[in-house]
Amino acid sequence: MKTRFAPSPTGPLHLGHAWSAWMAHDMARAAGGAFLLRIEDIDRQRSKLEWEDQLKRDLEWLGIEWDAPPMRQSERMESYRAALGDLWRRGLLYPCTCTRRDIAAAISAPQEGAGPDGPIYPGTCRHRRPDHAERQMAPPEDAHLRLLMREALIGTTETLRNGHGGLPFHEFGGVMGSGTIWTSEADMEAKVGDVVLARKDFGTSYHLSVVLDDAAQGITHVVRGADLFEATPIHVLLQRLLGLPTPDYHHHALVRDAAGKRLAKRDDARAISVYREAGWTPEALRARLQESLIAPEP
Repeated sequence: MKTRFAPSPTGPLHLGHAWSAWMAHDMARAAGGAFLLRIEDIDRQRSKLEWEDQLKRDLEWLGIEWDAPPMRQSERMESYRAALGDLWRRGLLYPCTCTRRDIAAAISAPQEGAGPDGPIYPGTCRHRRPDHAERQMAPPEDAHLRLLMREALIGTTETLRNGHGGLPFHEFGGVMGSGTIWTSEADMEAKVGDVVLARKDFGTSYHLSVVLDDAAQGITHVVRGADLFEATPIHVLLQRLLGLPTPDYHHHALVRDAAGKRLAKRDDARAISVYREAGWTPEALRARLQESLIAPEP
């Protein structure tokens, strides 16, 4: 077993991060496996070295040790560009210049239960898909690059019992239970749509980077919050398109405040450093979280 924790150095780590890191770390240790750290710093404007240094100190205080030097996404841009080039040459990407406001204006009615990336993209720029000659050149860097979902699904899905295609992955012991989870082709088109695989200001995206990085680090079991469960079929599809292995997934319950709201980076009052300075011990924090997953007052 090989697990990982992959924080972004854009703010302080909070108790939700601590819980996720503990779970991934403990699972690997119990299985005699390895635990790795990855710094997800593709957002160069918001990522800061001081936050990276602090998150490492916080993890060490929590008793979490990693078994290899941390991987940093900012040092892997060539890998992301290579994967994008492959998908571009295969005719599976197209450039998009739509802003969030453009997308909101193009959607005729409010969408219920938006997809993993927010509102389902209406396909405004889909007519810009590159022709054969354009695919022989590098993809443009002055636009977002979106995945042609319908074309990407062709030849990558398996047959469900009802005869339609779908994408399976194995869930082990998380809030979704254990077993094979299937996502149909129809749901991928209707509830996910043409997702962005490269933002023009990043040169990549979370979906593309996490898939390539998990493969590069040899991750066998992905342990992460239940808020990322709906993104997993996107990752499985990309793994199949790029010829990468699909790890097992464990989506755990989220740490919430007393009002039931999940913690976020803006919740500085729940930062791990605040608890440390208030005199809490890692053991006491873990015990309180195990009771109810409700963040205690610092």
